[in-house]
Amino acid sequence: MAKPSHLTPLPSRWYGTVDRNCPLSDYPRPQLRRDNWQCLNGMWQYAIRAGIALAEPGTYDGDILVPFSPEALLSGVNRQLLPGQTLWYRREIHFEQPPAGSRLLLHFGGVDQRCAVFVNGAKAGCHEGGYWPFHFDITDLIRSGSTSITLAVWDDSDTGLQAYGKQKLRRGGIWYTAQSGIWQTVWAEIVPRQHLCDLRMTPDYEQSRVKFDLDFAQPEPPPTRITIWAGDTVVAEGCTEGISCTLPLPGFRAWSLDDPFLYTVKLTAGDDTVESYFGMRQFGIEADDRGHPRFTLNGEPLFLSGLLDQGYWSDGLYTAPSDEAMSSEIAALKDLGFTMVRKHIKVEPLRWYYHCDRLGMLVWQDFVSGGGPYNPLVTQYLPFAGLRRDDSGDDRGWGFGRTDQTGRAIFQRDMHRTIDLLYNCSALAVWVPFNEGWGQFEAARIAHAVRVLDGTRLIDHASGWHDQGGGDFASHHVYFKRFRFRPDRLGRVQALTEFGGYSCPTPGHMTSNRLFGYRMYSERQSLTRAVVELYDREIIPQVPAGLSIAIYTQVSDVEDEINGLFTYDRAELKLDAGAVRRVNDALRQAGGSTRRVSF
Repeated sequence: MAKPSHLTPLPSRWYGTVDRNCPLSDYPRPQLRRDNWQCLNGMWQYAIRAGIALAEPGTYDGDILVPFSPEALLSGVNRQLLPGQTLWYRREIHFEQPPAGSRLLLHFGGVDQRCAVFVNGAKAGCHEGGYWPFHFDITDLIRSGSTSITLAVWDDSDTGLQAYGKQKLRRGGIWYTAQSGIWQTVWAEIVPRQHLCDLRMTPDYEQSRVKFDLDFAQPEPPPTRITIWAGDTVVAEGCTEGISCTLPLPGFRAWSLDDPFLYTVKLTAGDDTVESYFGMRQFGIEADDRGHPRFTLNGEPLFLSGLLDQGYWSDGLYTAPSDEAMSSEIAALKDLGFTMVRKHIKVEPLRWYYHCDRLGMLVWQDFVSGGGPYNPLVTQYLPFAGLRRDDSGDDRGWGFGRTDQTGRAIFQRDMHRTIDLLYNCSALAVWVPFNEGWGQFEAARIAHAVRVLDGTRLIDHASGWHDQGGGDFASHHVYFKRFRFRPDRLGRVQALTEFGGYSCPTPGHMTSNRLFGYRMYSERQSLTRAVVELYDREIIPQVPAGLSIAIYTQVSDVEDEINGLFTYDRAELKLDAGAVRRVNDALRQAGGSTRRVSF
């Protein structure tokens, strides 16, 4: 493989607004919120050393701005962590001594990929998996005055079996800079010894009620009072002495894209008090007047015009430069008329999903791919020839990079983690276990397992190719040929889950001189004209015939790949905004009425 081109530093349009003392300081867990917390983002010390070691270095290399990974411009480090190296973090922090009977929890939103955490030299715990939050009880390890927090981090990136998504050490084309270490908020909170660890909320749209499932730190649950608010008005209240409670919501206000209304919830469990929120909505499938299955929101047909969203930032890589950067991007996509984003091979911080919930932007959530190397014959060339492989046997995963039983176990562990983490997201409509065969195995069985874990959402089980007949969608990726579909023999919803990828260079807003795209245009007018013609010729005419979802590639440029609607720094929209809105208006008008079917 050729050496990747050099990347030019490119600040985003939020770069100058980043708070260097404590960036991304908003409460990181909006659906389980407490008042007594402390944000630990800011300047930490860092060191990168050869070898896998647990002995803290005697000296550090400099400062790093947490939570930006060392590879990111915003970190101030701009160094690549390699397999076989150890990345060290250190910070001295003053913690107030928790009141008697309380505990101090140290939280990490995301550390890529494996880490060990030490408090005043004593190991607090270890964690594997770069996309999922974790915490440790450090009450008995802190000191009065200053407490030392240190981390040792290791990252195999795409050379191991752990989830790594689009990260690659030798980046280029559709593969991007591998990032490592702390990339989400570090924070601490004081909780009662018996406290609420987790909360699962399940809206029952048809029965006008919502179910709460509670998980506590200690075996005996305390009495819990649950109060639901609509603005300043209490609309439901109840008490349980167990771990489950269902409250009626007669005449509820539905969550929708035009009215993304969120109920506020207050839970008081013994000495613990938390706040949360939820939206009342229902995802489903119904047949239209011609018998074509359609995606529905709250029983109404909704054509999903969406974008593929990699979640990369020019100055923060996996980490948005600010909370406002995340929310304003979602708002901009909605203003252009898009109704959903497909979060591609990445799990975002919880605040990103919160903004989708409150702004009314539906989410298709990919599971993060991993496993061994993928065979290009299977993941690239066979699909373009219309050939698909069976992934159902133990010996069938060689081309997908998932023959290793350890790798399969890691994927299933992470599947549980992802569903548990994002279950309460009101805007999340569809789970996507596998993309284009990357790490795919037993996709039909995995789709069933996802359905068991979460029966409230739909499933695109094998997005793009190597369809195993599972899930709710006949899912197509089309880039280099005209898109035509035939009715799915299994009666699934027709979904064009990737297409387009038209590219246009934007001098002054790119990081790479090695440009990649599926079709290249020299200036923005011709790019806009080509994208509109693509929708007019291949997408809009097929909506009456049953097409229900169209996901264009993609939200923004990323490094070499310059096929975004926005430049990589989010400074400019590369297409005419009015033309994009007119396309999305035409897609909405092309939908039809439905009648209910089961799925």
